[in-house]
Amino acid sequence: MALYRKYRPASFAEVVGQEHVTEPLSVALSSGRINHAYLFSGPRGCGKTSSARILARSLNCVQGPTATPCGECDSCVALAPGGTGTLDVTELDAASHGGVDDTRDLRERAFFAPASSRYRVLIIDEAHMVTNAGFNALLKIVEEPPEHLIFIFATTEPDKVLPTIRSRTH
Repeated sequence: MALYRKYRPASFAEVVGQEHVTEPLSVALSSGRINHAYLFSGPRGCGKTSSARILARSLNCVQGPTATPCGECDSCVALAPGGTGTLDVTELDAASHGGVDDTRDLRERAFFAPASSRYRVLIIDEAHMVTNAGFNALLKIVEEPPEHLIFIFATTEPDKVLPTIRSRTH
């Protein structure tokens, strides 16, 4: 079994070999420069989804947004590796749910304010698998999201992400 399937880092400091990603994110979190959409890309197993989960945890920590989540608040515990998750952080596996109906459902839920966190974070894993119709269903909300909403697209093939979506991400 691959190591990335057994071990998931819980903080940016634990992510190995991705300092070019974790350091700018940590600086942005520490300085309060939060963007509404991020695109994480790279080869399989490099930590895209793990980094997305850590970012969600960092954004919703009671001490946050912070580069170093406390690990003790309800949000940190729920979003930790092996945690139960929260209603405010939704992960969509686009490899099996990338159609227009799935993204429309995601879009409808995105307008609701977070239940118990600061932000509602939508992580779209394997984003290159979202259909063009699915991306078009998300386009308006990615262009003009509510203040509480943050998108994180994770993909191995960023060139397959709709260019208008890609241009709205950091």
